[in-house]
Amino acid sequence: QVHLVESGGGLVQPGGSLRLSCAASGSIYHLNAMGWYRQAPGKQRELVAGITRGGSINYSDFVKGRFTISRDNAKNTMYLQMNSLEPEDTALYYCKVESLRDGRDYWGQGTQVTVSS
Repeated sequence: QVHLVESGGGLVQPGGSLRLSCAASGSIYHLNAMGWYRQAPGKQRELVAGITRGGSINYSDFVKGRFTISRDNAKNTMYLQMNSLEPEDTALYYCKVESLRDGRDYWGQGTQVTVSS
């Protein structure tokens, strides 16, 4: 199995910043693409940003230059630096990784980000 644990969420004021981390453990030598997703009540889970093993990055349109995704392959950890947070960013943020070993996607438990209005 691959275990993913997100951390760094919390309650912040509009305009504030958070840095999310996703630590992978278990069968971690076959990790491929990773990504951050989020889900707010009444909405579908959506991609925030994705990053390949080689470092290629894509962002969803709503990011608008505010977020930065990165990964440290040596530490098996992925990050999401979020600046200029808005109330619409309030959601449960999930880490996802694609495993080359078994072809499955693995998800973390999520970390809550709440931006007050």
